[in-house]
Amino acid sequence: MIRDLTKKTRTVRRFMEDKVIEFETLEKLVDLSRFGGSARNSQPLRYMIVTEENMRKRIFPHLGWAGYLLDWSGPVTGERPAAYIICLLVRDRCLGPEHEAHFDLGISTQNILLGAAEKGIFGCRIGSFSKKLTKDLSIDNMHKILLVLALGYPAEKVVIENMGMDDNVRYWRDSKDIHHVPKRKMEDILYTSSQSVPVSNSED
Repeated sequence: MIRDLTKKTRTVRRFMEDKVIEFETLEKLVDLSRFGGSARNSQPLRYMIVTEENMRKRIFPHLGWAGYLLDWSGPVTGERPAAYIICLLVRDRCLGPEHEAHFDLGISTQNILLGAAEKGIFGCRIGSFSKKLTKDLSIDNMHKILLVLALGYPAEKVVIENMGMDDNVRYWRDSKDIHHVPKRKMEDILYTSSQSVPVSNSED
């Protein structure tokens, strides 16, 4: 069911680095990105698949991890991503403002992550990366890196918690190194107004 798959698709930051993800598997995941909606149907994104070890080692130092975990600088050797998908904007494909591509980016990467989770593969969207990554990957001026998608088989457990009364959105890890992610309750995300309340058709 889509609800179960959506709940299962959590952000993971520690991986079984030595467990290989086949290039063909990653191609099939990228293929899922094509079927999502696109602003003005401009389809301005392109994807670079990285599995080779030396390339992965070049990418990793450029990445920022888990801003809320101040005492954690990222996964250690052996727990780093087994693959990356670099999400690129093709500048001359934009039919509107460049920021519209971020709508496409959210849709396409969610399609990829849902497809990955179905295969037992999980990932982390990383928008915090060094500008030097573009040069290190020899990305030309026609392309702009928007996001780095880190992927692998999980080496950690991630659970969803109901957000507390303090409205604290910060994820955290407990003494057993289980990663906890607070989510708002259903009643906290539904908006109602006098115009949206159902009106009874019965007469007094």
